Amino acid sequence: MERISFLSLLLLGLSWVAHSNKANKHKPWIETEYQGIVMENDNTVLLNPPLFALDKDAPLHYAGEICGFRVHSGTSGSGSAQFEAVVLDRSTGEGLVRSKEPLDCESQREHSFTIQAYDCGEGPDGVNSKKSHKATVHVRVNDVNEFSPVFVERRYEASVPEGRLFDRIVRVEALDADCSPQYSQICFYDIITPNVPFAIDNDGNIKNTEPLDSKRQRVHSFWVTAFDCGKNRAQADAQVIVTVKPSCKPGWIGWSKRVEYTPGSGSIPLFPNLHLETCEETVWNIQATVELQTGHIGKGCDRDSYSDRSVRRLCGAVRGEVDLLPPPSPAANWTAALPTLPSSDSSLVFSFNGSTHVAVVPDSVAAAVSGDHFTLQLWMRRGGSNMQPPANQARGSHREEETIICSTVRNDDSFSHYSLSVHGCRLSLFYWPDVTTARPVKFLWKLEQVCDSEWHHLSLSVQFPSVTLYVDGVTFDPALIHDNGAIPSPAPRQRLVIGACWEPEEKQKDIVNNTIPAGRDTGRYVGGYRGLLSGVTVRPGSVEPHSVVECLYACREGLDFGDLETLGSGMKVHVNPSQSVLVLEGDDIESFNRAVQQVTYRNSLRFATPGVRPLKLTTSLRCFSEEGCLSLRQLEGYLVVLQPDAPQISLSGVGPHLARPAPEFESPHGVPLFPELRIVCSLSHAVNTAAQGMEGGALMSDAVAHTLDGCEVQPLGEELNPEREELLVDVESLRERGLDIINTTAYIAITGAESISVYEDVLRSIRYRLAKGSARFERRFRLSCSEMNGRYTSNELTLEVNFLHSLDSLYHPSHLLASQQQFLHPSYHSGELSGHTLPNPHRNSVVPGAATVIIMVCVGFLVVMVILGVFRIRSIHRRGDGTRGGAKEGSGQWDDSALTIIVNPMESYESRMGTLADTEGEGEEDEEVVDSPGDASDDQRIIIKKETRDSTPRRY
Repeated sequence: MERISFLSLLLLGLSWVAHSNKANKHKPWIETEYQGIVMENDNTVLLNPPLFALDKDAPLHYAGEICGFRVHSGTSGSGSAQFEAVVLDRSTGEGLVRSKEPLDCESQREHSFTIQAYDCGEGPDGVNSKKSHKATVHVRVNDVNEFSPVFVERRYEASVPEGRLFDRIVRVEALDADCSPQYSQICFYDIITPNVPFAIDNDGNIKNTEPLDSKRQRVHSFWVTAFDCGKNRAQADAQVIVTVKPSCKPGWIGWSKRVEYTPGSGSIPLFPNLHLETCEETVWNIQATVELQTGHIGKGCDRDSYSDRSVRRLCGAVRGEVDLLPPPSPAANWTAALPTLPSSDSSLVFSFNGSTHVAVVPDSVAAAVSGDHFTLQLWMRRGGSNMQPPANQARGSHREEETIICSTVRNDDSFSHYSLSVHGCRLSLFYWPDVTTARPVKFLWKLEQVCDSEWHHLSLSVQFPSVTLYVDGVTFDPALIHDNGAIPSPAPRQRLVIGACWEPEEKQKDIVNNTIPAGRDTGRYVGGYRGLLSGVTVRPGSVEPHSVVECLYACREGLDFGDLETLGSGMKVHVNPSQSVLVLEGDDIESFNRAVQQVTYRNSLRFATPGVRPLKLTTSLRCFSEEGCLSLRQLEGYLVVLQPDAPQISLSGVGPHLARPAPEFESPHGVPLFPELRIVCSLSHAVNTAAQGMEGGALMSDAVAHTLDGCEVQPLGEELNPEREELLVDVESLRERGLDIINTTAYIAITGAESISVYEDVLRSIRYRLAKGSARFERRFRLSCSEMNGRYTSNELTLEVNFLHSLDSLYHPSHLLASQQQFLHPSYHSGELSGHTLPNPHRNSVVPGAATVIIMVCVGFLVVMVILGVFRIRSIHRRGDGTRGGAKEGSGQWDDSALTIIVNPMESYESRMGTLADTEGEGEEDEEVVDSPGDASDDQRIIIKKETRDSTPRRY
């Protein structure tokens, strides 16, 4: 029993000892986080800190030993399959992390996972083993320079203009597939082709080291390579080709300095072949300004060359204007003291110096333009030519207003006043409806035309309180209308002054009952105008419509744009009112070039003023790089308006002679001078006959419908004697047709733009009348016409008027010599009377008795002379001594070498004139025998003794 108890105690002791040796009380311990690196060509991960697992159960066998590590997936779910951890020393707990397979940095550079250590438990079988906490492991795969650089393109091409150095011509680029910055970056490039004028930087930018010459070498080809920072060279080199273009100069190409315009061509393009070359410079805005200078052509540009009155009639303007600056004459002497300047359009230009040059219009004229409804029109040019400022005023300063016109007029029992002034670039109109009660109103315009020293036309239409201003036919509204109550009122005295304004001395003291007493009308002129004025007119009543004003004074030439519908997107076109400046703006070069080629010049006048018009083209470019933007120089040229085909005005249908009995001229209605007048106007132009196989050229004349503006009938020789003769014209008919007439003893001038048919009717109605007993024997007149204000004139038609006297008047001694000149000297009239018609209503006016007696005497004398001649000849033949006898008889013979005998006065006037005209053109014989026409009742012969060409025939 005791033995059994001892064995039981022994087993219990051994069991306690064994239990006490196998106890595993603590968990292993590791760091919470590890950082590791691994090379692409290695699988061992170097951890920081090193991997060690500690167990407090040490040094117990199993329980204090580390049997292994377990790898778990990280937060991203990766790493567990690629890495493993092994125990290097179980007692120290040293471990190693390694990859199961080679890692690729390019595919995944970083890995994360967790690791956990566990001990050996209580025995070799690992029973009751314990685990540590999980530690995070970050593994970075270190790159190996396994890849070489690769160029993005195998071939690079570029083109550059010659003669310039460029910072960059082309940029090459290579890439490296390595994952690390050390091996993936390209550290430098290199040109491996030797002796080329190019260089490359580390960024791959290629530039030229010297200016390139396209003539020496048009194309440059070379090779470049790249190196990464690991000094690996590119797998394949890249080729670079640079093409050298001929030198490119930015600017306009196709500019023609001279442009010709043929009148009547309508609109022609100014720049049909012009285009802009920017040499591949990128621009985002282009602006071109075309300027046509026409200030020297007439009054600012080409307008109708007719007189102002004729133009008003052609445009349908209302009549009744009063000329405030008429040509000096006895009836209009208030402009006689004003200096005048020549004008290309034949109008009268007056000069004002701002001090002494003032025109005071008579009260009788001023009273005709009173009222608050009127139209004031004038041509104006500030400054004028060769003018100096007053001594007390510096050049360029404008301390006071310059008054163009100042008018105070009486309206029933009150006075109204207006004044038109300029101050700098401002035009102002002061208007007082009543100078004593009403307050003044000022209308103000700010205009560049007022101060540009060019000719401009101003038309001011006043319908108070409405005022409209037209400058060169363009409407301008007042910029400012305000009350000017503080301005002193003008004096209540009717006065119209041009070039200044009249101001009475101490006017407030002198004014009594709204009038200035007689003898107290003293004052001075203030606000003198400095410049040129022409065509100053005022027309009371209704104002002109805008269409009429535009027709009257708009320029007939200017710049224009061809077709706005074809204008590209983003393009803008602006033309100033006078059409002398055109601005184009756009952002696309191609669209801009097309737009420039559609800029045109137009001139609507059939007979444009020939001459040169300067032309300018200014261009400004805006680039993305403002510092290197192109700058284009201004282009200058000129437009030449050729001489137009001159119209040929031909007057015909009137013979050089007009013969009528004297009593017809003494009748109350006289005799028409030009009853069958014909006026034809034609244009002669060259015809190209080369296409027809003809040498040279030809002229073709085309009849056209023209407008004449004046004809003149002038008596040749002495002027008309109003007591004995006169030219009759229907003045009322002329006025109805809008024509004017000047009828003096020296000439008759009919003026006004009208058709040829109207002038034919008017000239055919001109009659010549003589007073009773004032008949002469001849009177000569000259007729001529013109158009375009005398620019083109007709041929001069000369008419000789012959007065045929009756038989009773020819018996009077005073008419004897005249009748001899009429009938006994056909050699004098034969050439001139060959074409006129002589009516024969009275026989006795054609066969005068005195002429018959004289002719019979001459015939008898001729018979006697023939008989004596025959007798002398026979006597000579009978004598033996021919020389001596011939000399004696020759000395006693009658010299009849200069004898002219005219027979047959009974033949008709026309047949005799025609026969004599024929005899003048025949041979050089000393004597001619001419038979009278066969139908004459008294068929006689005319024997004419003709002289040599150098002698003068004797007239009887």
